[in-house]
Amino acid sequence: MTAAPLPGPEANPPPLAPHEQGVAAVDRALSLLAAFRDGEAALSLAELAARTGLYKSTILRLLASLERHRCVERQADARWALGPMLFRWGSLYARARPVERQLPAALRALAEASGETASFWVRHGAHRLCLARVRAPNPIRDDMNEGDLLPLPAGAGGRVLAALDPRALGTIATFGERNPETAAVAAAVFGPGGALAGAIGISGPRDRVAARQAAHRVSVATAAMELTRRLGGDLG
Repeated sequence: MTAAPLPGPEANPPPLAPHEQGVAAVDRALSLLAAFRDGEAALSLAELAARTGLYKSTILRLLASLERHRCVERQADARWALGPMLFRWGSLYARARPVERQLPAALRALAEASGETASFWVRHGAHRLCLARVRAPNPIRDDMNEGDLLPLPAGAGGRVLAALDPRALGTIATFGERNPETAAVAAAVFGPGGALAGAIGISGPRDRVAARQAAHRVSVATAAMELTRRLGGDLG
């Protein structure tokens, strides 16, 4: 007699208890979206199964729901790509944050004044999120991108966001803390009521930033004060 095959990704998963179904379904759907990595245009069903640990039958049901809401799109080669609704939600998130409207001009001015890449970071749990970034005019620069998450408190921006009293910091400079070849200078930005809005700063090759550290501290402090003023924050 041939032994029955072990259940694999094609098998049906065990049913969930009624009180678990709603939350578990959302968690599983979000795990599919989180499976995509930077630069990946689309993923196959097998890749999604490998990265999430979900049964393929479960994945297909979740993808059908996500597709109806335009969160994913099925490609001609049967692979799956992220859908346009995610961009719309991202745009709504950005427009809901007043600081977003002020960042392009502030970061362009800081990048031009410093000659280095200018970034704005916000706290996201135990990480910092790069909310906006203007690349340095110099071709030699660091490799971070908008949307990147870094663990706190590493780096100048991380130290600002993790500080118990950001107002007492002034400008923070770090050298080789996140990457041995890069350095950064950052300062806190405040909104109404003295709430911490985020950290603005510059980053670039370690030796180049070190050579102009004093000037960079002035540029970053000026940018932080100006952005705080635009947001209606307290400069005191």
